[in-house]
Amino acid sequence: MQLTFGDAEDLGQRKRTRREVFLAEMEQGVPWKALLALIEPHYPKTGRPGRQPYALETMLRIHFLQQWYALSDPAMEEALYDTAVMRRFARIGGLSDIPDETTILNFRRLLETHGLARSIFERVNAHLMRRGLSLRAGTIVDATIIAAPSSTKNAEGARDPEMHQTKKGNQWHFGMKAHIGVDEFSGLVHHVECTAANVADVTQAHRLLHGREDTICGDSGYTGVDRREELRGADAAFLIAEKPSRLRAMKSARDRRRWLRWEQHKASVRAKVEHPFRVVKRQFGYAKVRYRGLLKNAQQMLVLFALSNLWMVRRRLSPVAGNVRL
Repeated sequence: MQLTFGDAEDLGQRKRTRREVFLAEMEQGVPWKALLALIEPHYPKTGRPGRQPYALETMLRIHFLQQWYALSDPAMEEALYDTAVMRRFARIGGLSDIPDETTILNFRRLLETHGLARSIFERVNAHLMRRGLSLRAGTIVDATIIAAPSSTKNAEGARDPEMHQTKKGNQWHFGMKAHIGVDEFSGLVHHVECTAANVADVTQAHRLLHGREDTICGDSGYTGVDRREELRGADAAFLIAEKPSRLRAMKSARDRRRWLRWEQHKASVRAKVEHPFRVVKRQFGYAKVRYRGLLKNAQQMLVLFALSNLWMVRRRLSPVAGNVRL
C-alpha cells in the first residue's frame, strides 16, 4: 500500500494515538490469513464493468472497523475519508480508493448470504485454542437484552415482528437477547445464540455448551436447568445462583450466612461472563440492534463476540505494548 503525502506527513515524528496503538494490536491479533481463506471462495472475482472489485482484505478490515467503532455504512465511508489511521489499517492508498457505502453494505450482505459470521467466530476461536488461550473446561452461561427501536413510525407502521418485549425487574424492554457460553478460566465466548427478548434464559442453556464441561455456572434465571430434558445426561456440576427469595425465607441466621458465603463464591466465578458483554456494549459501543430481524442481528453478534475474544487477549497475541483503550 502506498501512502499519500498527507498520510505520510510527520508519520514517524508524532505521538501515536490510542487508536493507532489499538489497531496495531489488532493487526497482530486477528488471524487474517485464516479468515481471508474462509471468505475468498465466496468473494466475486470481477466487479462492475471496467472495474476490478476491491481487495477482499480491504473489505474485511473495513467490516471489522465498523464493529469496533459502531459505525453505519455511510458513517464508515465518511470515517475513511476523515481518518488516515483507518485508511492505513484498511490498506487504502488514497482517497480515490475508498469504497462507497453501497460497496460496504454489499460486503456485509455477502457474509450474511453465505452464513460466514458463524464461521468467522469459529475460526477465531480455533486460532485462540491453538494458542492455548481457551481451555474449554467449565462453562458460564448468561444472556443480555439488546434494545430494538419500539417506534412504529416506519414504512410498515409496526415494530419489528421478530423482536419482543420482556419485563426485567420493574422495567419493560423491547428487543432481542444474546445468549453466550463462556470459558470458566479464560472468560472467552465459545457459543452464541440470539433469540427474541421474551425467550427464557434456561431454554437456551443446552445450546451454549461444548459438551465436555465439568461445571456449568449461571445466575438464578437458570434455576432448574439440571432437570431439563436436554441436559439430563450432562456429566457436570451445576453451580446455579439461588433465588433471593429462598435466602430471605431462611429462618436460621447461621444457615443464611453459610449460604451467602457459598453464593458469593458462585458469583465470583460467574463474574467472567460479564466481561464479553462489557466489551461489546462499552468498548465497541453496541447498545442497540442496527437491523430488522433476528438473522442479520445474530450475524453481527457473532462477529462482535469473535472480536471481543480477540480484544480480551490482544496483549497476549500482540508484541505491541502499552495499556490503552479504544
